[in-house]
Amino acid sequence: MSASDDSNNVRDLRARGWWQQWPIIIVLLGVGIALALVVLDYFRRGSIVLAGSVLLAAFLRLLLPDREAGLLVVRSRKVDVAVLGVLGALLAIFAFWVPPPR
Repeated sequence: MSASDDSNNVRDLRARGWWQQWPIIIVLLGVGIALALVVLDYFRRGSIVLAGSVLLAAFLRLLLPDREAGLLVVRSRKVDVAVLGVLGALLAIFAFWVPPPR
């Protein structure tokens, strides 16, 4: 990808508006809710919501075309889905692995 391609992509994102970035907005709202749950001392619930948000990002990246996926597009579709899927699965495993407080 050349510098002119990058500048064209940035102009395209600006022209489409922030509401066109709904996939990343939904994922970031989930991350925010997860962090709020952790701060409120609901560590396991917050960790599960965080894992769900990352898995949702993988699912959206898998289903949406590159143009509609917006800021979820980092690398190729296969790499993005693999990285997000593995990270989300590991977060879910660790969320259930941590013993509950006594």
